[in-house]
Amino acid sequence: MNNLITILSTKILLSHQKQALRDAGFSVTEANFIKTENSDFDLNGIKDNLIFTSQNAAQSVLLHPKVEVLKAATVFCVGIKTKALLEENGFNVDVYVDYASDLAEIITLIYSTESFTFFSGNLRKETLPKALKAAKVNFNEIQVYETTLTPQKIKMAVDGILFFSPSGVESYLQDNKIKNEICFCIGETTASALAKVTRNVIVAHQPSVENVIEDVIEEFK
Repeated sequence: MNNLITILSTKILLSHQKQALRDAGFSVTEANFIKTENSDFDLNGIKDNLIFTSQNAAQSVLLHPKVEVLKAATVFCVGIKTKALLEENGFNVDVYVDYASDLAEIITLIYSTESFTFFSGNLRKETLPKALKAAKVNFNEIQVYETTLTPQKIKMAVDGILFFSPSGVESYLQDNKIKNEICFCIGETTASALAKVTRNVIVAHQPSVENVIEDVIEEFK
């Protein structure tokens, strides 16, 4: 592989993730196209079951001074890393899946008589709340973090772009166009944000940064 293949990550990677790409012969450039900040929130009206669809939500809740009172509840979550983070901190994760659409299906089909508190961010998708409302599931929602777009112009030519969220796609497209670059997406929801822009998309078979990186190495090998 020549050293001219350049990969742009739309978020700052961990050092070992970046190193994996460099070891495979890629030039790596990176920038955070979104910023997340924890919100202030109260733990009022908490239901029997808790829903987390992102690591950001889990991290924010774990920092709450009254987090201990939540640990008796059963957790439903999206993502293996979200599950691991919650379990490491004493939560009992009963159900975990890779996508919010799958979680919506499980809850509405099997747990529709239960009650839920959904910890969310300001830019969350309607997938889950819409399904729960339609099935008349008893739930409330508490916003625990905020995502803001931080668009920036990328002036260098790149061969591949790594995307990790629909909001990351939206932010990138504010100041940049996608031409022939291959877009590597962490999951189907992120890929769907590119549907009207390009068909040159590869979706990780498991939604993790490591799997996205494996796809890059595989594609350009």
